[in-house]
Amino acid sequence: MVLDSDRSGPQAPMPRDVGKGAPDTWDLWLDEAHTPADNMALDEALLLTSAARGRPVLRVYEWDRPAVTIGYVQTHDAAPDDGFAVIRRPTGGGVVFHDHDVTYSVVVPAGHWLAGTDRLESYGIVNRAVQNGLGRLTIAPSLAQKDIAKTVDRSRMVCFQTPTRYDVLASGRKVAGSAQRRMREGLLHQGSIHFGGPLPFPRDRIVDLMCEGFREELGVSLVPYTPSEDVLATGQQLVRERYATDAWNRRR
Repeated sequence: MVLDSDRSGPQAPMPRDVGKGAPDTWDLWLDEAHTPADNMALDEALLLTSAARGRPVLRVYEWDRPAVTIGYVQTHDAAPDDGFAVIRRPTGGGVVFHDHDVTYSVVVPAGHWLAGTDRLESYGIVNRAVQNGLGRLTIAPSLAQKDIAKTVDRSRMVCFQTPTRYDVLASGRKVAGSAQRRMREGLLHQGSIHFGGPLPFPRDRIVDLMCEGFREELGVSLVPYTPSEDVLATGQQLVRERYATDAWNRRR
């Protein structure tokens, strides 16, 4: 969910490096199901350790239980109290249900060209890759062109009920949204693909085609990735100190 959306333009910007020199190499982590705390911690751990890795990583992962994530600045009671595990993301945006979705993250180290783009431009670049992948299914996705209305209460908004510029739409309905966090280490982009109910296509097919969208749209080569001990240890520390604590999850 784009937080800073004060620019306009009819089309999402294209990545500046496409077609220039050798393809960019990204790591691809096709991860398994984890607890909500582990999932958020691993995304942040990838960001904190991105300099040592030296190149972007695309992580696709699952949840070991129905969960709801809330944006960094949202109130805890924005999430429904109906049996979902609730966890606060390190990124902004709105309430996201992780029951039937495909969840992914893009982590880009500082110094990479994508981390150097402005916030809105980077949303357009990544979301166009997702659009490219979903366009290989029997849907015709487009990118939203309007910003969130100023009257929307961002502290309680539900992501997939609130399209904003460069979200992915199908038949007028939002099917892919995202949120970001930028730190001195680089850029974390967290995204979700949700069709409003059980996935209408096999999950593996959606994941495969999304990866094809990244390869084609961004001109990248995706190589299999196994997390280092440093990433896993950093993730576990973040679980203990942040994501499994009420101090983090109920901070607002």
